Amino acid sequence: MESRRNFIKATTALGAGLFVPSIQSNAQPAKPAAKLKTRTLGSGKNKIEVSSIGLGCMGMSYHRSFIPDKKYMVSLIHKGLDMGVTFFDTAEAYGPYRNEELVGEALGAKRKDIVLCTKFGFNIQDGKLAGTNSDPKHVRAVVEQSLKRLKTDYIDLLYQHRVDPNVPVEDVAGTVKDMIKEGKVKHFGMSEASSESIRKAHAVQPLTALQSEYSLMTRQPEQDVIKTCQELGIGFVPYSPLSRGFLSGYITQNTKYNPANDNRPSLPRYQADAINANWVMIDTLKTFGDQRGLSAAQVALAWLLAQKPWIVPIPGTTKLAHLQENLWAMDYQFTPDELGELTADLDKITIVGDRYSGQSAERVNK
Repeated sequence: MESRRNFIKATTALGAGLFVPSIQSNAQPAKPAAKLKTRTLGSGKNKIEVSSIGLGCMGMSYHRSFIPDKKYMVSLIHKGLDMGVTFFDTAEAYGPYRNEELVGEALGAKRKDIVLCTKFGFNIQDGKLAGTNSDPKHVRAVVEQSLKRLKTDYIDLLYQHRVDPNVPVEDVAGTVKDMIKEGKVKHFGMSEASSESIRKAHAVQPLTALQSEYSLMTRQPEQDVIKTCQELGIGFVPYSPLSRGFLSGYITQNTKYNPANDNRPSLPRYQADAINANWVMIDTLKTFGDQRGLSAAQVALAWLLAQKPWIVPIPGTTKLAHLQENLWAMDYQFTPDELGELTADLDKITIVGDRYSGQSAERVNK
């Protein structure tokens, strides 16, 4: 019993060290941030160096059922900085607006030490997304508002969130090019764009990165846009690299969602039957990871990192333990045989359920 009490005391002390910000005395300067491995997005004068894994901030305030207390999410972002994360992703659409405000509050004092990304491309009416809008005047207005919420005077990487069928991508690229000349934006990116749209935009203003969904559950980018990015020297940023939590193994057929603040209840892939059918993916990742001290999520992220040296996933989380788990994935190096054998096993799996439906499906790969 005494040993159990001592164990509980030690565990409590450790937990306190992890989650409670330390108070620095005047005699002891703050420790510098850890140094993570880095990767380069883009090429030539359009390249930027970022941590090999970034932090997607959307779920801290949008589309993940619950909204955590803001102060804990600010603390989590600060912990990410301490761990060496330099690449942070948000958008005006997340909330809407709330996520940019959160990121601005958390990162304002560290602005020069990070690469900050946000996005434009939607109409927002009564707190909801109401169709795409990349009209140049609208884009400029959105950027001005984002700068205020983010508490900065420039955006490192500005993405077009979704291609607007009513506005030529050349006009969009030209608008961003002008803002780059003005110093309000440093680099241009697109999200969920087709190879054709990428080429048209890139001819006007070279892209630094394409951000699209890419994971072991969503491998369509391998068919075309990743090849286009390699040809043009564009980095690739996978969002939802853990397939909205599924590849962590924490989502089951019994998982409950709040449909008022979560898109997963409407997505075919997250229905109970599809989750059960796709569980073979978790089993395959777990079998590989169990022999190497890795979680299923770490195997999934390490596999993505092994595909191309210019791929930088941005998993999101609201948990410090999961943030550390995700970052440790970059330390694993596959042998060629390991990677080939694991990929062959993964290739045998047929994924059940589309990733999007309705209007969301119509807006991707455009």
